[in-house]
Amino acid sequence: MSLRQFEYALAVAEAGSVTAAAELLHVAQPSVSQQIRGLERELGVELFARTPTGLVPTVVGRAFLREAEVVVSAARRARATARAGADQLVGELVVAVQMGFGTRQLPGALGALRRRFPRLEVTVFEEPSSAELERLGRRGVLDLALMAACEQTPDDAHHLGDEEFVVVLGAGHPRLAADRVELRELEGEPWVRFDRDSALDGVLLEVLRNNDLAPTTAARVSQTATAVRWAAHGLGVTLVPASAVPHGHEHLVRPVFPVVSQPVIAVLRHAAGPAETALLELLRKETWSEPVGPAQSWVAPPSTANSAPAV
Repeated sequence: MSLRQFEYALAVAEAGSVTAAAELLHVAQPSVSQQIRGLERELGVELFARTPTGLVPTVVGRAFLREAEVVVSAARRARATARAGADQLVGELVVAVQMGFGTRQLPGALGALRRRFPRLEVTVFEEPSSAELERLGRRGVLDLALMAACEQTPDDAHHLGDEEFVVVLGAGHPRLAADRVELRELEGEPWVRFDRDSALDGVLLEVLRNNDLAPTTAARVSQTATAVRWAAHGLGVTLVPASAVPHGHEHLVRPVFPVVSQPVIAVLRHAAGPAETALLELLRKETWSEPVGPAQSWVAPPSTANSAPAV
């Protein structure tokens, strides 16, 4: 088996056909077909099944592809490390972010990284579910992750700061007259919530329960920007990380009491390479909120927010 065969198999699984995979890889279709047939002969199994909608991995194929992705990711990292020099860095950097975290800070750090290393390819996943972050981490495809909690050692996990959560109110809401909104004053308000498996919805649900508020649901959304915009139009109120508030909605945002915050932790893969190390240093230079004093704060516990596990 060769690395090329692994890459071709992953491309077929992603594209759903040999033709589309060949276009994705910029190679001739017969080359892809030949490599897949050779791989199946060598393994003695069928990796893909033909369906009306295209090629789909078999049960054995899915198991094989999980391992193939780990191998391909490791090979990319090895190439990037081998080619890294004082002024040049090439290869792929894969970053995962817990939804709503680093919305303001990450683009600046990534922009600086790309200006310094223009040949570096960066892929970013924004994941609402910490279970999905766990899956990606265990498959070995992540170089760096931003999350609220982890079980890594201090050498792998780096506390960048704390993300304070804010409430978003509709235009004309009476609580906008206050500098800070006491959560219990939101009794009876409908809430714009997030998908049930989202870490953000876990935080919101725990905050409501800790403040004796009924989790009345006006709507569920998948993105923080959508929650903010819907709340701004009066559908309900919502609770989001401060840095996730889109430009133009700042006047509808208020901090809450008790303060709700979560730590922002950057987790590097084991034996981190130069690309993720450079990104970590750039993230350290970004402005992150200071930790909230314990006498005034409510810090979302890791178990509440479907805590993001070790990567």
